[in-house]
Amino acid sequence: MNLTRVDYKDTHQFSSLFLDYIHGKDQLMEFYGEKPEIGSFKKQIATKNFSPENRKILCQTLASQYQNLELSEVTRQNLDLLSDSNTFTVTTGHQLNIFTGPLYFIYKIVTVINICKQLKAAHPDKNFVPVYWMASEDHDFDEISYFRLNGKKHHWKTEQKGAVGRFNPKELKGIVDAVPGMPDFFRKAYLKHDTLTDAVRYYVNELFGQYGLIAVDGDSPVLKRMFIPIIEDDVFRNTSNELVEKQSEKLNKLGYKTQIFPRAINFFYMDGELRSRLVKEDGMFKVLDTDLEYTEAEIRDLICNHPERFSPNVVLRPVYEEFVLPNLAYIGGPAEVTYWLQLKSVFDHHNIPFPVVMPRNFALVIPKNISAKWGKTHLAIEDMFLDKDRLHKKAVTKHSSRDIHLNGQMEKILLQFEKIKAQAVKIDPTLAPHVEAQQVKTKRSLENIEKKFVRAEKRHQADMLRQVDAVLEELFPNGSPQERVDNFLNFYQSDPSFIDQLITYFEPFDFRFNVLIDG
Repeated sequence: MNLTRVDYKDTHQFSSLFLDYIHGKDQLMEFYGEKPEIGSFKKQIATKNFSPENRKILCQTLASQYQNLELSEVTRQNLDLLSDSNTFTVTTGHQLNIFTGPLYFIYKIVTVINICKQLKAAHPDKNFVPVYWMASEDHDFDEISYFRLNGKKHHWKTEQKGAVGRFNPKELKGIVDAVPGMPDFFRKAYLKHDTLTDAVRYYVNELFGQYGLIAVDGDSPVLKRMFIPIIEDDVFRNTSNELVEKQSEKLNKLGYKTQIFPRAINFFYMDGELRSRLVKEDGMFKVLDTDLEYTEAEIRDLICNHPERFSPNVVLRPVYEEFVLPNLAYIGGPAEVTYWLQLKSVFDHHNIPFPVVMPRNFALVIPKNISAKWGKTHLAIEDMFLDKDRLHKKAVTKHSSRDIHLNGQMEKILLQFEKIKAQAVKIDPTLAPHVEAQQVKTKRSLENIEKKFVRAEKRHQADMLRQVDAVLEELFPNGSPQERVDNFLNFYQSDPSFIDQLITYFEPFDFRFNVLIDG
């Protein structure tokens, strides 16, 4: 593969808040701890206090979660190293999308693996373990229920409800059987495990075990018991709601759009197939869309005896992750990176170190046949990210044997108007606005003439433009980034070294968009 990197701003895919954060804009410094750069980790390591008791609980929990898996030597070593006070984690989180979902799930994990490698090189006396936090408690099944392979969407239809990690994945047999060349590890994952969480842990271990990746399931009574003080603080004092609203208001005043919206209580009540919001109404704690309601004393008792029934939402899930892991950095997509900036005051309130928040690697993979088609257009790789009108205009300009622009003529004509305006002012200053109006009118007329030139040339170049559009539809299906639509099997089936190549080419501290060109 050949690699080209494109500045994030030139892809037109990222918000101003995301771009300002990664570029270290001063006005955002109060919203995070350390900057997203490798030099920040020395201080982050010194800041992260993780008690021996919590470490012991984490290690026991992971030993239980991994007891039925065949482990690589690196994974086994990393599980053992987590008991060492000199061992830290770098984490990404994601939903349990079937068959890994879109490509960026793979990119997230590759990013955390590479960060750990670079941190080990920079701090050889410490250990760094890549972690995938499984969003096993999420109940939004629609978001994980499909994947797209070779242009076709495959859907999982089920009557199961509640936290998706508890779903039985054996219903996926139809898809496993229907997809040609389906890797055997997916068959074993879905057909030989009783929960989606176990299935995902299995295939993630198959794909990334050689790199020592550890998958953590937060749907754990033992880990939740550690979290009881924060559950109680949120449920009874509603602290997070006030803190996040204040942070969000500050960001809004700076002109940024915020991503998440806190609630008075930022927990769901989760039991069996139920996961529904917990609210307080008329002095009683109620579970929405059910008949369940509890007094304060009853809720306190439930938190104490069944903390696993309290599932954090998007506001407190990051706090939960940082509370139960010796974590240094969280790696996320553009929306995740920006919503973490709303949360720092919550971390400060609970005296939990705020992690280094880093963007995952972003990529576009161009197969050899598509690369060849694009080469015939004589357009640059960066041009792929232009909007359609600008791209078409650039394409016809490059291919036309005729001059279809009036830039030179327009400049000369407008210069003459400036001279006329100066002459008019000498005669009568009140004539200047009339000259300016005619100047604007003439400029608009020339622009319209140029547009007609371009439209006419587009008709002459229709075949070439269709080729451009065909390439874009392959790489940006329905106008969306490839990494948010296509599944990694599009590349892995023909090249099992695909993930290894991503490990080689991705540079986690280079904040540019990767374009990988086959051939």
